Amino acid sequence: MNQKPPSPVDQMRPKTFSFLLAPTPSDQQPANRSRPISQNPNPSEQRKNPRSPISILLPLPRRHFLSPPHLGGRPPLLLFTHTQVIEMSAAEAKAAVVPESVLRKRKREEQWAADKKEKALADRKKALESRKIIFSRAKQYAQEYDAQEKELVQLKREARLKGGFYVSPEAKLLFVVRIRGINAMHPKTRKILQLLRLRQIFNGVFLKVNKATINMLRRVEPYVAYGYPNLKSVRELIYKRGYGKLNKQRIPLSNNNVIEEGLGKHNIICIEDLVHEIMTVGPHFKEANNFLWPFKLKAPLGGLKKKRNHYVEGGDAGNRENYINELIKRMN
Repeated sequence: MNQKPPSPVDQMRPKTFSFLLAPTPSDQQPANRSRPISQNPNPSEQRKNPRSPISILLPLPRRHFLSPPHLGGRPPLLLFTHTQVIEMSAAEAKAAVVPESVLRKRKREEQWAADKKEKALADRKKALESRKIIFSRAKQYAQEYDAQEKELVQLKREARLKGGFYVSPEAKLLFVVRIRGINAMHPKTRKILQLLRLRQIFNGVFLKVNKATINMLRRVEPYVAYGYPNLKSVRELIYKRGYGKLNKQRIPLSNNNVIEEGLGKHNIICIEDLVHEIMTVGPHFKEANNFLWPFKLKAPLGGLKKKRNHYVEGGDAGNRENYINELIKRMN
């Protein structure tokens, strides 16, 4: 029987190519393989067996087919080819060659992950040990403060029973607050305030009582108020308004890591160590005090009475001894 010869357009249409690299028994079922995998109504049934061949759909490049001249010079027809189905076994896919750069990257990332995990475990172990040390030191300091207070009460009681009175030892710690600005100030006075780190009004610092400090305070007495703080005032100042100096930056004392980083070489690793060193004017008082940023206090609650007059004259300037704690409470 004579067949009709194909038309020129039919001759130019692309054909579907199928390559079977790993034939399987399922290839003998043309009804199931007649349509592409992407058109399977049940995608979940495509790969029930994990060892079945892997099907990969690769699109063939698009091509333009120009109309022959005998068809009247119609515009070119844009025809698309069908997808090519390539099948390979799981063993061949597993044995594919991996680039060396990918292997090096995997090894490097695995090493980084192991180092990170090891460092996290070491940091956690160190934190647990530091916490035990901090709790033990805080307990020791609390016992020390209680013993000092009981001893002071006992000495006062014994002196009263003997018909005398007890004279407390001279204080070793001062807290200085600047209460006046820079208006009409002598250059030497300004320089002394800069040396004391009192550059702004209502700034406060701790000072060690010695001859040099007393002489400097006498020169700037009309511009500052100072006295002898107690343990409660020192602790509240450091806890509430304490800032440390790390790399010339003002860092809040939000955790013990900041203190350990700045003063760890002096065996000061927590905020209670810092309070104890300041309160007792310990051997590393200078380093601890320089680590503390000058306290920025608020204006005193209720205001100042007469900051141009001395405290003994009803004003605010000068030495007020133990009554500095009342001023700290109003400004903190």
